[in-house]
Amino acid sequence: MNESVLPAEDLDGDVRETLVVREWRAEQLRRLGVPSVLAETFADDVDWHALSKLIERGCPLGLALEIVR
Repeated sequence: MNESVLPAEDLDGDVRETLVVREWRAEQLRRLGVPSVLAETFADDVDWHALSKLIERGCPLGLALEIVR
């Protein structure tokens, strides 16, 4: 077993919440069509609401990501 990886129950409550929120944001980005690697990379940096609005208005995903970054 890799000792550098902590089980979730050993994480501080704030750290655990931060990780849960980050994963939720990444999931929202994936639902918008962002590839998983990019969704996880940009989860903390991209306003997925703004991205969603651009995509709904017909903006291509790549351009929408450039705009909101």
